[in-house]
Amino acid sequence: MTHPAFSTDLSRLIRPRSIALIGASERPQSIGGRTLSNLLDHSQIDGELYLVNPTRTELRGQRCWPSIASLPQTPDVAVIAVPASGVIAVMEECAARRVPFAIILTSGFGEAGAEGERAQARLKEIAEQAGMRIYGPNCPGLTNVNQRLGMTFSPSFPHDLVKGPIGLATQGGGLGRNVMQAMERGIGIGLWASTGNEVDLQVADFIHYMATAPDIKVIVTLLEGIKDGPRFLAALQCAADNGKPVIALKVGKSEYGQRAAQSHTASLTGSAEVNSAVFRQYGVIEVDDIDELVDTAWLFARAMPGEREAIGVYCSSGGTTALTADAVGTAGLTLAEFAPETTALLRSKLPDYAAVNNPVDTTAAVLSDADLIESTLGAVAADPNLGCVIAPIALDYGETTIRMAQTIIAAQKRVQSPIVPIWMSDRLGEGYRMLVAAGFAPPRSIGKAIAAIRRWTEWGRQHRGAAGRPIRRLPVAAPSAPAGAVRSLSELQAKALLAQAGIPLLPVAVARTRDEARQLADGMGYPVVAKIASPDILHKSDIGGVRVGISDGAQVELAWDDIMASARQHKPGAAIDGLLIEKMAPGGGVELMAGVTRDPVFGHVMTFGLGGVYVEILRDVTRRLLPLSPADAASMVREIRCFPVLAGARGRPVADVPALERLLLGVSEFVMANAARIEEMDLNPIWVGAEGEGALPLDAVVVERSAA
Repeated sequence: MTHPAFSTDLSRLIRPRSIALIGASERPQSIGGRTLSNLLDHSQIDGELYLVNPTRTELRGQRCWPSIASLPQTPDVAVIAVPASGVIAVMEECAARRVPFAIILTSGFGEAGAEGERAQARLKEIAEQAGMRIYGPNCPGLTNVNQRLGMTFSPSFPHDLVKGPIGLATQGGGLGRNVMQAMERGIGIGLWASTGNEVDLQVADFIHYMATAPDIKVIVTLLEGIKDGPRFLAALQCAADNGKPVIALKVGKSEYGQRAAQSHTASLTGSAEVNSAVFRQYGVIEVDDIDELVDTAWLFARAMPGEREAIGVYCSSGGTTALTADAVGTAGLTLAEFAPETTALLRSKLPDYAAVNNPVDTTAAVLSDADLIESTLGAVAADPNLGCVIAPIALDYGETTIRMAQTIIAAQKRVQSPIVPIWMSDRLGEGYRMLVAAGFAPPRSIGKAIAAIRRWTEWGRQHRGAAGRPIRRLPVAAPSAPAGAVRSLSELQAKALLAQAGIPLLPVAVARTRDEARQLADGMGYPVVAKIASPDILHKSDIGGVRVGISDGAQVELAWDDIMASARQHKPGAAIDGLLIEKMAPGGGVELMAGVTRDPVFGHVMTFGLGGVYVEILRDVTRRLLPLSPADAASMVREIRCFPVLAGARGRPVADVPALERLLLGVSEFVMANAARIEEMDLNPIWVGAEGEGALPLDAVVVERSAA
């Protein structure tokens, strides 16, 4: 069933029954000429291909039509390859003919300045009025390798035609083609959508399509920016619901990268930390480079991770064996303990000086007796205690390496656990070519192979934990685009809102005079904390505006004098409401923090972690989109590096973690109930006591946005 965020079935775009190429050309190096060649010479079109060129009646033996209006039937897809100045007129013709899909290959729109943006807005307007869907502009086209259909001008299309279960969705064409050409390593990519400026259809639409496409098993995406956060999340949700891994490489993590991405696609790049948090929350596998993307996608395409996570290592070089075992341990992975029958067979076949326990080092014995490879590798691959086998090949050794490749290929046919051959040599010999031809896509280093296996294993663990339930269920609505004025509430106002929402707080009030401050403190009972109360002073401790541990009335009066004098000195123009008097938290405990910001792409995001003065220094934090589920709150608390402190490390009392989780959920519910109003929140520090003592925000900042 189509998700509400995706109102159009894309099947007729991806597998069209009829195609019109507008701008078909006899010039072989033109966009129209290259696209014509890819469609006529290298595609297997299951239907009609109409060539549209008003200056020609025939091209390469095919009839040419003067316009879309003159065609004998309405095509499913119009591929537009005319200059930018003519695209709008062609789109108007397509709209009048009710063409359902248009692929606009032409550049010179949103990426080309103000005039291009206006033209792009007109394209969107034409499509919306006619109920059309636009792919592009400024894109290389759409490539359905599994159907051998190239609606693209790329001269590489005829060379990148290895079918397979991987679906690829990108915005940029260059990096997308780079991934496509990883077919040279042995991977198969069945569908590539490169969406360009995304005036209408976005990467999210193709992730959503691939999530239910029967010929796609693994989804890979390269992102420069995300224009519609909820639409993107709905696509990830659909993939999660259908058990399909999504592997993502997001560019624009640094300021330099953000500027480059914006100039390329005019997309919002967003905060790298928020994007990564979204990926984790939706089970997306985030990678750091193209090699890792390809290695990880290949591993998922070979086999989905099962319950057995332990690894077998099979090698003929002692140093390489040790290097691989080190990499396994450093990555937090586990070497399998072989079943007794596996060890017995290895011991019977290999020399006495070979290592037959995992990792297996066959030694150089296999160099003189290649039959040893076949008899022993098969036994390791079939061991019931492991989830995959790593077979690092340190060097190209002619016939022996060829025999190793043959044995890996044969063994894989007999076992379910994937065998991961690692080709470490720069000499890509016949053994490497055999592995590629068999679809093994050998990683080129131990580190890259281990990175892919670690991500494969972690996804399997997370997916099994989420079995039978979706990862998230968020409303599919765009984040509000507030236009009202922003103001910071006073701490008293902020805490009053929190109290109304049922969030536990210590007693607090504002004194307007020195005498009133003493009376409030006497009523609360000592010790108390005194803070400057001013809407113009958010960071109170920075100007000497806080006193803690006040133990009697005289100290309250002294604190009044000192704090007021300090405020006048550092912030002479600030409006001062008085002195905030608050009951001091009990001794001990841990100081944490929780903050909420409104992300322009995804909406409200919570940041949680170590608080007090350490948050900016140590940056021990984790993030989630709101609203939080109880599972989200629990995992956030346990993800921070200082969690062992909460769990009672080195004799410390165990912290009241359930109260902390309830506090995070309460904050989430409060923000969601006031989503249009809350721009930012900062609860720092949050005091967390020992078991049963609770979790209490000691300071609160709320920035709200008024109605426009």
